[in-house]
Amino acid sequence: MKPETKSISHLLVIRLSALGDVAMSVPVLRVLCATYPHLQVTVLSKPFHKPLFDELPNVTFYPAEIKSKHKSIAGLIKLARALENEGVDAVADIHNVLRSNIMDSYFKLKSIPVIKLDKGRAEKKALTREKNKIFKPVKSTIKRYTEVFEKLGFPIDMEQHQFPLKKEIPEKVIPLFDTTFKKHIGIAPFAAHSGKMYPLELMEEVIAGLDKEKQVQVFLFGGGKQEEEQLNTLAQKFNTVTNLAGTLSFDQELAMLANLDAMLAMDSGNAHLAAIYNVPTITIWGVTHPYAGFYPFGQPEENALLADRNLYPLIPTSIYGNRFPKGYENAMKTISPQQILDKLKKI
Repeated sequence: MKPETKSISHLLVIRLSALGDVAMSVPVLRVLCATYPHLQVTVLSKPFHKPLFDELPNVTFYPAEIKSKHKSIAGLIKLARALENEGVDAVADIHNVLRSNIMDSYFKLKSIPVIKLDKGRAEKKALTREKNKIFKPVKSTIKRYTEVFEKLGFPIDMEQHQFPLKKEIPEKVIPLFDTTFKKHIGIAPFAAHSGKMYPLELMEEVIAGLDKEKQVQVFLFGGGKQEEEQLNTLAQKFNTVTNLAGTLSFDQELAMLANLDAMLAMDSGNAHLAAIYNVPTITIWGVTHPYAGFYPFGQPEENALLADRNLYPLIPTSIYGNRFPKGYENAMKTISPQQILDKLKKI
């Protein structure tokens, strides 16, 4: 039974991780808030994600401490009870994992309506399997999110989406922008799985090509100690390159991203972060594929550089890039550094 819009005044939106999927919820929430300005929305996610939602006027952020006090079943029930006490009267579970399902069960017992994300597992399995592969686009993650809100009685039209004004550059970040360069480009060379990561030695050729012209300042993005060290080593080779990994807070990093002229990234969180701020974003795809529904929001199809499926016909081999047959680790090498440079110059 579909809830009546008039009976819902305070909506809880659950999306705990991953960063790219959380980022993709932002454009949807922009339209939701603009369409229903009197609807109170609480977003439940990891504390780190809070800056993503600061721009939304009628959204309150609630941190889920899923590695500490909310880790256990008892902790999740305690969290759900606290949210009930905040007055939420409907739940949009746009994650649909074990943790959120435990909370959903509590809300249902309290007669609070819950609509869960349809992950489309069957279609994604058909897209990624080796035999009888059905190679066609599945429904986008953005569309799946909007369907959850529609089922709750809040239909939204993503054609009405409007990007926010560019984020103001924090004082700490201003000196990093060298205004003697014509353009400022971000490069995020890492991904969660090796099947989605362009070989670092080839990425170095891309950076060398940009550095040679002395017209573009390059900022490197990444996270974690190992990535920081690798990016530091890379940055030290070029006068036009600055490594930002480990130097900025997340809100400062978002402000930096929002003021770039372009972003080059893998099928990863940084691509989605740049895209939600209307930054032209080039993505490099290995054993994953845009057909799986995770293409960065609002980006033209031609901004995707794809591995050669004539040589690697089983692509996509998985949704997340964590599984691929032997030999497919070389799929990204079918994308040349010159192709990437040409695409960057074009946009």
